[in-house]
Amino acid sequence: MSQPPDTGSFLSASSQLNLMEAEPIDDKEFDIPQVDTPPTLESILSQVEEGEDPFVLEDTCTLNTDNMDAQSCETSSVASSDSGDLAHLKRKRRTQDSNTAVHGSVIRISLLKGISAQIAAAADKVDAGLPTAITMSGVIAVGTSHGLALVFDTNQALRLCLGSKTTGAEFGAVSALSINHDCSRLLCGFAKGQITMWDLANGKLLRTITDAHPPGTAILHVKFTDDPTVAISNDSGGSVFELTFRRVMGMRSCDSRCLFSGSKGEVCCIEPLRAPPDFTDHPIMCYSLLAMASLTKILVIGLKPTLNVWMTFPYTKTDPSSVPHLAWQFVPVQKMVNPVLAFCKGDSIHFLLVKKEEVGTIHVIKQRQLHLSCDIISLNWINSCTLVLVDSHEKLHVVDRPSHEVLETQDLEQVQLVYNSQHFKSLATGGNVSQALALVGEKACYQSVSTHAGQIICLGTKSAHIMTLRNWKERLDCLLKQEDFVEALTLAWSFHEGTAKAVVGLPGDPKKRKEAVSDKMAEILLQFAEYALKKCPEQGKIQVMGQHFQDVIPVLVEYCLLLQKVDLLFNQLYPRLLENMAAKGIFLESLETHIVANRLGHLSTAILRDLLAHYHDNGMMDSLERCIVHLDVTNLDIQQVIQICWNNQLYDAVIYVYNRGMNDYITPMEKLFSVISPRVKQGRSLTDEDVVMGNKLLVYLSCCLAGRAYPLGDIPEDLVVQVKNQVFEFLIRLHSGNSSQEEVVTFPFIQTLLHFDSREFLNVLAMTFDDFQNDKQALEYQQRIVDILLQLMVDNPDFTPSQVGGLFTFLARQLAKPNNTLFVNRKLFDQVLEFLCCPDDDSRHAERQQVLLELLQVGGVVQFNEEKLFTLAEKAAFYQICEFLYEKKHLYDAIIDCYLKDPLRKAEIFNYIHNLLSMPGYTFEEKTRVRHKALQHIQELVTLDPSKSADLVMWHFTEKLQPIISELKDAQPLFRFLSCLLEPREEAHPGPSDPELHELLLDLMCQFAPSKLLTFLQTSQHYRLEEAIQITKKYQRNAATAYLLEMKGDIHGAFASLLQTLKDRLCALTAEYERDDGQDEEGKGRATTLTTLNDSLNNIISFCLRKCPSLDQEQRKDLWFMLLDTMMAAQKDLTGLKAKHTCDGAVHTHSA
Repeated sequence: MSQPPDTGSFLSASSQLNLMEAEPIDDKEFDIPQVDTPPTLESILSQVEEGEDPFVLEDTCTLNTDNMDAQSCETSSVASSDSGDLAHLKRKRRTQDSNTAVHGSVIRISLLKGISAQIAAAADKVDAGLPTAITMSGVIAVGTSHGLALVFDTNQALRLCLGSKTTGAEFGAVSALSINHDCSRLLCGFAKGQITMWDLANGKLLRTITDAHPPGTAILHVKFTDDPTVAISNDSGGSVFELTFRRVMGMRSCDSRCLFSGSKGEVCCIEPLRAPPDFTDHPIMCYSLLAMASLTKILVIGLKPTLNVWMTFPYTKTDPSSVPHLAWQFVPVQKMVNPVLAFCKGDSIHFLLVKKEEVGTIHVIKQRQLHLSCDIISLNWINSCTLVLVDSHEKLHVVDRPSHEVLETQDLEQVQLVYNSQHFKSLATGGNVSQALALVGEKACYQSVSTHAGQIICLGTKSAHIMTLRNWKERLDCLLKQEDFVEALTLAWSFHEGTAKAVVGLPGDPKKRKEAVSDKMAEILLQFAEYALKKCPEQGKIQVMGQHFQDVIPVLVEYCLLLQKVDLLFNQLYPRLLENMAAKGIFLESLETHIVANRLGHLSTAILRDLLAHYHDNGMMDSLERCIVHLDVTNLDIQQVIQICWNNQLYDAVIYVYNRGMNDYITPMEKLFSVISPRVKQGRSLTDEDVVMGNKLLVYLSCCLAGRAYPLGDIPEDLVVQVKNQVFEFLIRLHSGNSSQEEVVTFPFIQTLLHFDSREFLNVLAMTFDDFQNDKQALEYQQRIVDILLQLMVDNPDFTPSQVGGLFTFLARQLAKPNNTLFVNRKLFDQVLEFLCCPDDDSRHAERQQVLLELLQVGGVVQFNEEKLFTLAEKAAFYQICEFLYEKKHLYDAIIDCYLKDPLRKAEIFNYIHNLLSMPGYTFEEKTRVRHKALQHIQELVTLDPSKSADLVMWHFTEKLQPIISELKDAQPLFRFLSCLLEPREEAHPGPSDPELHELLLDLMCQFAPSKLLTFLQTSQHYRLEEAIQITKKYQRNAATAYLLEMKGDIHGAFASLLQTLKDRLCALTAEYERDDGQDEEGKGRATTLTTLNDSLNNIISFCLRKCPSLDQEQRKDLWFMLLDTMMAAQKDLTGLKAKHTCDGAVHTHSA
């Protein structure tokens, strides 16, 4: 029945788990509060399932998973062409983007052809039945539906066929299998509740256990513990039993103890903690831990030294049909190796770190939970960092434990997993199970997936498959076979940097790892280049060819430089790519990014020559310049490079080549001056190119004087002083080197810079002068340059006041320094003062004042006679200068006059007065003088801005309100002032409540703003009623009078005022009709009159409706009839006028 081995030994040494080499997990941990006395198993069993557990694992941090990649469960790998892979698996390539890590095909799924063929043969030829369960250790055991157990060795050869069809007929199908640590014993659980133990050395039946479980239940799980004499079993009634094997006097027996009764809540999954060979002495193993999953909670109990419950953990709300799963794994965490229990039910996986404390108790630490958008039906560790899951759609997910990233997804649908539903429903014994357990059993496949030593075996209805993590080279080769070179390089680089997940086969030492990966990446790069040349589109289609190589060559360059394999790049790849002109061009262009980033500073002469030629021939001048200023150009034909750069206006490159190639810092200045000086001297407007060149010259000059290289880097330290002195000598030349006899311009270089941008040139000098300390030579240059500046700019009409003022501002700053050594004749400051204050014309007034103000602010005031300065400033109407001088003398009241005289700043006077009177730092006497001055100018202030004047009075002059009002003679400004003063304000700053003020405003409002009367009367609360009535009557403001009389309670008086208003407007309408001569075609005047009449009528009607409820019948009649009489009389008059106009029109027509 055996077949020759087909896939070789599936337990290869490379797949064995080495926990100590695994990368430590760096998850954030959450401690679970410990309890002094853990609950007993009896207390757990006696609970009602819906009640509270006495010891519930507290979730101290709920992980927010809203931002988790929803498609992480839908990723899939690239199919491998390995002969052992499933040829029919449906696989899709993962879509890559710049932020997605490349993992390639992480797991290899191979068909065990020998085992699969023998399972099928056993079913067909000897009626062994269909496969029902599988387990793996040093051997593989497969249970069948007819009660047989087939045992295969590592070469897939059938070693044993245990049991018989007679046994199968009596016990039913094999429903569970377990192999002990040394592969000497096999436990078989059956669908009718029996358990058998077999000797795997000789195939002998050692025990048949028929009374461990209640009759009528199927064995769902049977598992050896680390103690070879103890096993745990679980039946379809939900109960869990401990089986203890004994041998006394040659007699074998088995004692069973119920650990969990299904009547208290059905357990459907058990997992004892079994240590790998390296961890059999781990301190936690003395407790013989067992994890159990019921339909509502997880329990972790200790079987030794006495039965103890260490933890319970209730599920969150999940689908009732979801299958709970448990899996233990020893994991390195914080330099310690401890067991981690992974458990799930539904779409969430929880992780519990379990460790022994020094006091002898168990400490459980909850770690981050993992959420997936799928229903998990199988959960297994394949190593300490990687889990393999299967969901209800039979998709396999490989998950990285530390990052919770799904590395790969494959479709297992065609494997046709064997499900354990019939055992969960206990069909072999009549189906006497709960509905809840039967519902869970629909997806149960516990016995179809088994893991051991980094390998997972899964059982299909007709086949068996084994899963192992691919080693790193195999993962790369899978991508290369699919011609996914870019993804292969990305994955290889993650191996190189140690960021890849689920890595197998690489050395743990970083140096050795990088060496191994680097060599492999070099091979891939060469393969990629050959592939690109081979797949190049046909000649002639330049754009297509360019795009083809654009997808390849930049990648080659990038990885060669990352790996620091410059020889590979230029000595192997570049010569190969030279065969294709498009490839050559893209290669050279790809170098730019790395040259600019200073990742590639030295190129061979041949490469550099090709680079310059390509960029020049293709007009890529900007790129050429960017490259030149980052390269070592000493091995080039410097004169040729300079000529190319100068002809194409690559001035940065010209400067760089002179500086770096020949240590010449002056020639570039001379060349730039030769271009810009004539244009500046001629006084014509500069083009954008001229401005760019001039600015480059200033920056270059600044760099040379500061010891910095242009455009980047630093001048060699031994040349700094020499370059600085050379630049000073250049600047102070009396004439240019190529001057003609007719040339009379002195100090042409300084003059050119002053005319180009004097302010920036002086800023350059200022920064340079700041660096001078005890350098005697530099101080002499400094004085010489200042003397030249004064000689050129003072009394020179070619320079504007702003430029001259800028010079003296610069000088004042230098003279104000404590360590100043400059000497400037004070008479020159007097001369510039006369120049700024007494020009030949009055142009540029604001500019001259601003220049002088800046000069004073930087300390130039010490250079002037203050009396003379003040006299000249007043004469020139430099009020800001006067303010500056007054402020120095603390004459703040005089500054008010400066503001009022200055038309540009007059409106700022209010803020000045308010700030000075509000802020600390001024004496009482100073504030008093300011108050007095403000009151003197109150008439002018009110005229300037009534609103701000009112605010100022409210803040600072409330006690002077009456004198201020008396001072305001003009009625209109007084009205505007009072309107702002008495407008409603915030409660924190209420306006004046003096009734006389409000009545004065009412009087003025009747004159100047009658339309605002009603609003004022309705909002103001501070006027007296009788006085207000008299004021409105005085100006015949009937609507306002009516409002006030209504407030007083004089209904008839108010009605009379409103009625008078109505009569006045009716009379106005009648007058309009009398004047109607037919010329007002649009009737605009009459329309306005009708609108006001309508408003008056509505007002009086509203008044009548509002007041009638409080009047008796006679009084109501009087109101309405008076209104009716008024309207009827008006209608009669209008009707008569209309008849008259009609008659006159007829007579006029007859005459015509």
